[in-house]
Amino acid sequence: MTRYYSEEQVITTVGRLTRSRLTTYVKHEFLCPAQSENGPVFTAADLARAELICDLDEEFGLRDEAMGVVLSLIDQLHGVRGELRRVMAAIESQPEDLRKRIIAALQEA
Repeated sequence: MTRYYSEEQVITTVGRLTRSRLTTYVKHEFLCPAQSENGPVFTAADLARAELICDLDEEFGLRDEAMGVVLSLIDQLHGVRGELRRVMAAIESQPEDLRKRIIAALQEA
């Protein structure tokens, strides 16, 4: 079951996050909360992403467009990692002789 956090809970949990920053991050779609009857709600993944955004903002001075580019690249990397896990699971489910041929082909490539 997914747990949801209110704006106040996000600000309290992510210590460096201010209401102004949260508003900016949502406005630029760096964070995309779900909407509930009581307003926007965030997931645990959103909290982790907010921490990352604060780090990128404070440590590297990334703003607006640059932040969007970096977050897009991170999202793409996570997507590719997920695809790679699925490929690995498919390979692992194959007979051993086929797995060996796949490994040999990968080593030759």
